[in-house]
Amino acid sequence: MKSSVTNRTVVIAGHKTTVSVEDAFWEAFKKIAYERNLTLSELAAVIDGDRQHANLSSAIRLFVLGQYRDQIADHRGRLAQEQLMA
Repeated sequence: MKSSVTNRTVVIAGHKTTVSVEDAFWEAFKKIAYERNLTLSELAAVIDGDRQHANLSSAIRLFVLGQYRDQIADHRGRLAQEQLMA
């Protein structure tokens, strides 16, 4: 799967900020924002406020990766619980 890096602009605290994120991560980022009923700028601001060292583009990638890792862990936990109850 080829995913190109594209520059995109979000507004954080009233300032335009450019992030360079691969298409696949951007699509996942948009989906997460939609599911949380947030705009892309609102979710980017949350990520920006929580990040420690990485630039915002990297922080967005790590956030998306973390969300999917959490979903997998939750799914595995539910499967394990179902197996215990069976």
